[in-house]
Amino acid sequence: MTQLSEHFSLAELTVSENARRLGLSNTPPPDILKRLTTTAEHMERVRALLLGQAIHVSSAYRSPAVNRAAGGAKASAHMSGWAVDFTCPDFGPPLLVARRIALSGLAFDQLIHEFGRWVHISFDPDNRGQVLTIDAQGTRPGLLPVRP
Repeated sequence: MTQLSEHFSLAELTVSENARRLGLSNTPPPDILKRLTTTAEHMERVRALLLGQAIHVSSAYRSPAVNRAAGGAKASAHMSGWAVDFTCPDFGPPLLVARRIALSGLAFDQLIHEFGRWVHISFDPDNRGQVLTIDAQGTRPGLLPVRP
């Protein structure tokens, strides 16, 4: 298993149920592999903010075909290797995790509380610092409890 950082492996940052189910390749090209290493280093800082608790990655890198199958945005940061969707159950629910990151001063491009089920974080070098909530009502600024 190729480790990209102390706690994050290449397999973990390229896992995709859609790719497995549909027989799609999700192998990153060399330039994206370098970005994934940088993303893994950023995720080490996130893990430290969450008191060293284990992070469960549900999606990170997505090839263009996998991104389409997942219904991802056409310009998704997942395709460029900058984004990670994750939970940290031993720290707390996704809203608490996202709030901890938002208040930490950690640089990021986007931090999104998605559907009350996971946190999306992107480390695109633009570092826009966007903080959002996405739920059935749409996309709203800030970290908010989700609406049914």
